[in-house]
Amino acid sequence: METRNLRKERVGVVTSNKMQKSIVVAEVKKVKHPMYGKFVLKTKKYVAHDETNDCNIGDTVKIMETRPMSKSKCWRLVEILERAK
Repeated sequence: METRNLRKERVGVVTSNKMQKSIVVAEVKKVKHPMYGKFVLKTKKYVAHDETNDCNIGDTVKIMETRPMSKSKCWRLVEILERAK
């Protein structure tokens, strides 16, 4: 059997679950500014597929790259790492 290609994985926090079977996951990175050397926080948002509508806002989740499912959705939910309190 042929092995699947290596797919990117990200860990982030769910910021929106208002769409049907879709969530918005925000990943925060700490990046060093090239000129000033100061560390700044950069946030990137991913739209991911959530088949069971199981996620809530504030949950920490792991997502994985997949085939394009719509114009902006090419990630899918792998697992919920931590529930929001």
